[in-house]
Amino acid sequence: MLAELGAEVIVVEPPTGSPDRSRPPFALGSPGADASLRWWGGNAGKRSVTIDLDAPQGISVLQRLIASADIVISGAGPVGDGPLSYVKTAASHPSLIWVAVSPFGLNSARADQPVTDLTMLAGGGPVWNCGYDDHSVPPIRGAGEQSANIAGMYCTIAALVALTHRDQTGEGQLVDVSVNAACNVSSEQVTYHWLVNNETCLRQTGRHAYFTPSQRTQVLCADGAYATTGVLPRKPHEFAKLLAWLTDLDLTDELPEAVFLELAASRDAPVDIAQIGADDETTAILTAAREALTLIASRLPAKAYFLESQRRGFPAGAVLSPDEAFEDEHAAARGFKVPVRHPEVGETFDYPGTPYVFSAAPTTALTRPPLLGEHNALLDEFVDDTK
Repeated sequence: MLAELGAEVIVVEPPTGSPDRSRPPFALGSPGADASLRWWGGNAGKRSVTIDLDAPQGISVLQRLIASADIVISGAGPVGDGPLSYVKTAASHPSLIWVAVSPFGLNSARADQPVTDLTMLAGGGPVWNCGYDDHSVPPIRGAGEQSANIAGMYCTIAALVALTHRDQTGEGQLVDVSVNAACNVSSEQVTYHWLVNNETCLRQTGRHAYFTPSQRTQVLCADGAYATTGVLPRKPHEFAKLLAWLTDLDLTDELPEAVFLELAASRDAPVDIAQIGADDETTAILTAAREALTLIASRLPAKAYFLESQRRGFPAGAVLSPDEAFEDEHAAARGFKVPVRHPEVGETFDYPGTPYVFSAAPTTALTRPPLLGEHNALLDEFVDDTK
């Protein structure tokens, strides 16, 4: 993210390369230090240098590289002690921003515990949200190492906040990012409902976890794909539009509850969704609205339902696989698909671009992830030939 925003990001690797370089899957089915798609996905736009910390000059070179940086991102290990520590470096480089990302935060009593992506997501809370209404089925962990992605997001936010502070004061600082805490505050309503209400939110299929059941939103469409019926109407004219949609599809007679849509359309004020389950009329109206949207979606192909929902002003969506979402014309029209040339293999690959677009500060053009040690020439100025 920082590279996309225009920062010069240098990843420091051992001579054998980052462990991520050896992780499958590999581009073109060929394993190699420069072919891991996991490496590609996390390192586009960066530069790579290799430093052997067991060599006589290794520590000195890395010390000088760090001293030239605005921001250092590390794990917990280098922060407290040793020649590469934040404490030692900041003494002579007080404007340095050092962001330490570790499983449980610095100085945690759990610092030495082994962790995996699964334990981070389970212990932090997000796994609790993910799965089906049928709780005899185990919860589901989202793919793609989401704990690292969540922590990376907070790492980026923290670095930018610290940078803003330094711009105003000239002072650097040490930022302590806990992966566990980052996951915990990314668990939607689960944590604060427990803290505030002592209520346990339960996972629900394709919906927000909550301590009371909500109506299903996922619908099997006419083409065998799924759609989500999204957010319910609130205002009288929205209920009128929903009635008109039922009429256009000749479905009104199949939904006796349409009478409640007529009632809502004739009201002078919006329906208060907070009253569902507490007020009988509100509950009947909103239940009828969900059943109407479900009926409509079941009679249309998923994408046709999505497009017509958008046209009529109802927020809804077709449920797409990751590759379908990447190929979708809406993502393409936004410029989300970015072709990146890999001259070392003579091919161009489509990468996901930035999720944000700035009117006055365009993001940096994406470059392919660095080959192992590709930018070692950057270290030449830090080599002390006298040692």
